[in-house]
Amino acid sequence: MNLPFDGAISQFFETEAPEAVRQAIRDGGKKDILSDSYPYDRAMDTDDYDEQIAALQVELVKMQADIKETGRRMAVVFEGRDAAGKGGTIKRLRENLNPRVARVVALSKPSDREASQWYFQRYVQQLPAGGELAIFDRSWYNRGVVEHVFGFCTPDQRKHFFHQLPEFEEMLVDEGIELVKIWLNVGRAEQLRRFLKREKDPLKQWKLSWIDVEGLKKWDAYSDAIAETFAKSHTEHAPWTVIRSDDKKRARLAALRTVLGRIDYAGKSAKAVGTPDAKICGGPEIWDA
Repeated sequence: MNLPFDGAISQFFETEAPEAVRQAIRDGGKKDILSDSYPYDRAMDTDDYDEQIAALQVELVKMQADIKETGRRMAVVFEGRDAAGKGGTIKRLRENLNPRVARVVALSKPSDREASQWYFQRYVQQLPAGGELAIFDRSWYNRGVVEHVFGFCTPDQRKHFFHQLPEFEEMLVDEGIELVKIWLNVGRAEQLRRFLKREKDPLKQWKLSWIDVEGLKKWDAYSDAIAETFAKSHTEHAPWTVIRSDDKKRARLAALRTVLGRIDYAGKSAKAVGTPDAKICGGPEIWDA
């Protein structure tokens, strides 16, 4: 079988990954958590997960109906390291919702025209109107992390971004948009394990990109950029919720509970919504580089 990028991910695993990372992947079973600092040793039981997520998706449908009825606006930003589970979490958030109400925003590389615009401009165009939920699969935070790590923006452009960012988000909140920022974080060994699985799965190879392959070599640069981004963008009006996603099931539940917990809506069941697992969900202080 031909592997994407000529098997570059497998090659990285064999020759460049830290020995501790390689050993964790070799020794770890399918349901074992690879990070020593993660508060659980094993992935969540599937039956328990299925029961909880079904109840949360019912609550999401209620929330959607209320947003549509009242004309409220909500924007949920999903960010995180590559292979942290953003796509899978967004899928569970949206799969039972009306696409006319809840839409996913996943912007590609900016065109030459867009690149000449105010940086936030193309994101502003995607913000929710009344009665809408906009879910951002990556966002304006590209400039804070990915663009910086790969040199796609200059230091001055990034400095200008951070200068404007707090006021930009404060304006969104002041305008009445409910802004939820979720950062999914995954350990280094688990990230590489997921990439290796994608590399060998013909149904998932499309998820891999050159950025993913090269990003494996830039773990520390990513860590520095993420830490600085949190320091400059975790504000009172637009705080980050950080979710450790080494276990995808627990992370998805925490993310859905975070969204549902941000607003009141007709028919809300506090028992079904519950609260996110504080062992894996909190502010930037729980982020593990």
